[in-house]
Amino acid sequence: MFHPSIVALCLIASSVCAQSWPDLEQARWSEAVVRKEKLHYVLAICDQIKRNQSRYEAVEKATTVPWRVVSSIHNMEGSLNFRTHLHNGDPLSGFTYHVPKGRLPKGHPVFSWEDSAIDAVKLDALPQENWTTTPSTLLNIELYNGSGYLRFHPAVPSPYLWNWTTLQKPGKYIADGHWSSTATSDQCGVVPLLLWIGG
Repeated sequence: MFHPSIVALCLIASSVCAQSWPDLEQARWSEAVVRKEKLHYVLAICDQIKRNQSRYEAVEKATTVPWRVVSSIHNMEGSLNFRTHLHNGDPLSGFTYHVPKGRLPKGHPVFSWEDSAIDAVKLDALPQENWTTTPSTLLNIELYNGSGYLRFHPAVPSPYLWNWTTLQKPGKYIADGHWSSTATSDQCGVVPLLLWIGG
């Protein structure tokens, strides 16, 4: 068990760091540009998202989480496959077996994509977050994926957000809690989609 004074110091340090996180996200947003060689891929993904916009809007209506955010997370977690859980890309034909395990707690497979998506965003309390500004939106998405980059590797923009932008650089969690300074991601990050998905 940690000594209470150590816990208090950790909480204070976390609070100080958290206060600067939105500024960091805003600065990166202002600087980021989609890499030229990836732009046509980004536009193709955006076209696919727009074709299914009504499904993402249904999740927004049920949770208040913007449909653009839901669709961008769907691309990261399930490559826009509507036969997978939004939580982690596991198949809807069963309960999730990767983290978070055992979702959905109610009902029986095969689950609907909408029910799974609503459960995923509610599980992380995303409906209670502020989505009215760009920094808060980016921070919410990053924390949905995990705070490891911001807390332990702040010089490395999270690939979950910034991959395929001019801010992309080596460094990646290759598994939960396992960091590689040389690993890279081939996935399109959330930010390129938010920049180009349109209204």
